[in-house]
Amino acid sequence: MAWIRRVRTKSGATAVQIAESVGGRRRIVRHLGSAHDEAELGLLIAQAEELLADDRQGTLDLGLTPTVTKSHMIPDPTPARLVTEQPRQPSPDRVPRARVIKSAANLLYEALADVYTSLGFDVIDDDVFRDLVIARIVEPTSLLDADRVLADLGRTAASHSTRKRTLRKAHTNAFRDLIATACFTHAAANGDVSLVLYDTTTLYFEAEKEDDLRKVGYSKERRVDPQIVVGLLVDRTGFPLEIGCYEGNKAETATIIPIVKTFQARHQLSDMVVVADAGMLSAANLHALDEAGLRFIVGSRLTKAPSDLATHFAWNGDHADDGQIVDTLTPRGKTPLDPYRTDRRSEPVWTPDGHPHAWRAVWQYRRKRALRDEQTLNAQRNRAIDVIEGVRAQKSARFVKTKSGAKDFDEAAYARAMRLSGWKGYVTNIERSIMDAREVIGSYHDLWHVEQSFRMSKTDLRARPMFARTRDAIEAHLTIVFAALAVSRTVQDRTGISIRRFIRTLRPLRSAVVEINGTIMTLPPALGEVESKLLETLKLH
Repeated sequence: MAWIRRVRTKSGATAVQIAESVGGRRRIVRHLGSAHDEAELGLLIAQAEELLADDRQGTLDLGLTPTVTKSHMIPDPTPARLVTEQPRQPSPDRVPRARVIKSAANLLYEALADVYTSLGFDVIDDDVFRDLVIARIVEPTSLLDADRVLADLGRTAASHSTRKRTLRKAHTNAFRDLIATACFTHAAANGDVSLVLYDTTTLYFEAEKEDDLRKVGYSKERRVDPQIVVGLLVDRTGFPLEIGCYEGNKAETATIIPIVKTFQARHQLSDMVVVADAGMLSAANLHALDEAGLRFIVGSRLTKAPSDLATHFAWNGDHADDGQIVDTLTPRGKTPLDPYRTDRRSEPVWTPDGHPHAWRAVWQYRRKRALRDEQTLNAQRNRAIDVIEGVRAQKSARFVKTKSGAKDFDEAAYARAMRLSGWKGYVTNIERSIMDAREVIGSYHDLWHVEQSFRMSKTDLRARPMFARTRDAIEAHLTIVFAALAVSRTVQDRTGISIRRFIRTLRPLRSAVVEINGTIMTLPPALGEVESKLLETLKLH
């Protein structure tokens, strides 16, 4: 007697086999394959039953849509019984042969498309643009290869020429303005846009020549390739609000004012707080922000600490308690602070009218930061001594001074740096009565959300425009990255998992288009408890 045998494999799949008993011994007649979901299992069972059916028995065709009896995946093996055997149940009807025509990750596409729509991005009535945004999230690739990604998601991609026209239309029809407006509306409805964070990054090109946009400039990686500077404005959670593209040789300090003013004018804002790191600290920037009626919080440079903290050092020496905060003043420009203020133990309270030549400065000492700073300074000291003694190749090093052609260790500079270890400063034009010192510090520390968004754009979305050459193409590419970043951040915020893990979870769940006896039907993927809960969480928000 022959029967259908189902066995759990080591990989967790279900193997379907035809077995028979000969002389009291079981023998595997044929191995049909392994199923990873209910749809595949049903097809394998149907094929096995067809092979077991009596060929001499005819099939009565009533013209009905053929169906396959639903079969369930067998549970994980237990110690009591490792193999589940199912003897053949004779059936009067012969199950027709079935075949899979194609499969696709429709579920992943639909989930991302729902988020895209919920953000209001459907204000752009262009399906090709939406597909390019989703393809950028799922698998960043070239415009030419995007049709492969979309086909895997169950979409029929537009032609390459149509996609190129969409990019041109995205730039000329100001799609970025529509995306930015939708992002602001979403952020305002779900959080607080009275405080925004700003930072910049550089994206390089493997090009031999510069042009009007791609220019060689300062690079943290010390590259000499042409590059562009990208500025990103986000809310305090890291959700993108505005993106800007600048020449590669443009200073970071020269990018913040244009993008903030664009954001302010677009949404008719008269009062908000802009937070940026010390790289944006320049007298001109702070004056421009103040003149525009905007409030700011920027990181201060450690070189300003001796002047700003002169009163504290005069009365307390180098001692500071862990977490101690000093709320004081810092010069706006070249005009120094009053040298006689150190005669008083208390720090002055900053007001715009009472201190027209100064800004408010908040400094905090942290013991953990001091230990880290001291470790770095000692490493720099050892490096400087190695350079002086010729152990290391001659190059610029901190704490090395040259006098009469001879190198010597700068003990005074090293002592000053050690004295300031553990201190971190913040400059603002917000009065103490409106925002206390701890809130100023906490707002600045939200800047890591901008860095997280930049990391996501560079890694998950591969924002570097490798295949774009002209300014219009680069701007259109950044518009797609901008929209993709907004969708990705929303997915992460709603589900609590990274966008990479979200894609890895849903992409293997594939819908199958099958043909059974001339009839074509689509079988949905089988959802586990984890996947069902993930999709439910995504839609609840």
